[in-house]
Amino acid sequence: MSLDFMKMPCYVSGKKRLTERDTSFSISPAQSKSTCLKSNLQLVSRVSDDIDSPILPGLPDDVAKYCLALVPRPHFPSMGAVCKKWRLFIKSKEFLVVRKLAGLLEEWLYVLTVDSEGKESQWEVMDCLGQRRQLLPPMPGHTKAGFGVAALNGKLLVLAGYSVIDGTGSASADVYEYESCLKSWSKLSSMNVARYDFACAEVNGKVYVVGGYGIDGDSLSSAEMYDPDTGKWTLIESLRRSRWGCFGCSFEGKLYVMGGRSSFTIGNSKKVDVYNPERQTWCEMKNGCVMVTAHAVLGKKLFCMEWKDERKLAIFNSEDDSWKMVPVPIAGSSTIGFRFGILDGKLLLFPQEKVPGCYTLLYDPNASPGSEWRMSEIKPSGQCLCCVTVKA
Repeated sequence: MSLDFMKMPCYVSGKKRLTERDTSFSISPAQSKSTCLKSNLQLVSRVSDDIDSPILPGLPDDVAKYCLALVPRPHFPSMGAVCKKWRLFIKSKEFLVVRKLAGLLEEWLYVLTVDSEGKESQWEVMDCLGQRRQLLPPMPGHTKAGFGVAALNGKLLVLAGYSVIDGTGSASADVYEYESCLKSWSKLSSMNVARYDFACAEVNGKVYVVGGYGIDGDSLSSAEMYDPDTGKWTLIESLRRSRWGCFGCSFEGKLYVMGGRSSFTIGNSKKVDVYNPERQTWCEMKNGCVMVTAHAVLGKKLFCMEWKDERKLAIFNSEDDSWKMVPVPIAGSSTIGFRFGILDGKLLLFPQEKVPGCYTLLYDPNASPGSEWRMSEIKPSGQCLCCVTVKA
């Protein structure tokens, strides 16, 4: 088993349901209308679940959808229980579009944290100020490592990974989705190929997974794509060589796969595999980044932290395929690692160790020269294993 896999975080699905602290939007006069809202929900709950029935009797569906999108977010789970048509609408991409038009979309930071002993982990979500914090219900399924995460249509996806069941480990093809509006997990269609320690990314509203290790521990060259409109995984053209311990990201409608190792190279690979969804073909670049411990994409730039030098940010500009190094202003040990988060167009660096002089850093790529770095009050409740930004 590769050292890259041994470094992967472990997800522990709790047996006991975690408490979830509700959040509330400061929308006046929502509080005064709560009684009226409950009465309306009880009234509409008597509407048939017939998919052909109107969303709200007496109103055109487009008007009714806009009305539902204006309801304060804490009431979404109750709305989803009213009828099947309401629930399907809340789970749809159209719901996000309507909320976006209404100016109600917010950025949420989903963070997988682990306790000080490195045993118990949990997903928590924070708002853009790091203040409204709540715990997610435990994800179904078995303990995992080497999994992938992605954000798709306002939802958090946890993909595949390595599971240990009754003392026996194996690659998984399971995919779970967390619906933030309904505060619930559901299982999606399984991938065609079970894998772990692979690259994954969302590109043009679809999720791609590439490479990794398979059921027998063999390295993989296969790749596949998930289309939320059909709910199915489809195999796409494979890589020319197997690749594992790599990561994926999206630039200008294309999938970039870099880092890790491949069967055609000795040591870590600097080659970049680029997939064009329109042409459904792969091409290759030779200017990648190796042994990446954290990565994030902001606009047309990729930010990486390499294992060999975690005191510098490696920044890739997709417009000219160039790299530049930016020093990380932190005192203390040079071996302190970081995990990345993204909020409001800025990069957050969560330190992996609690030592003096180590705190959450914020990097603003649009700030004036010399003022890109500052400290941030945003920090997870425990050590950050991975982080995903979701707009919902």
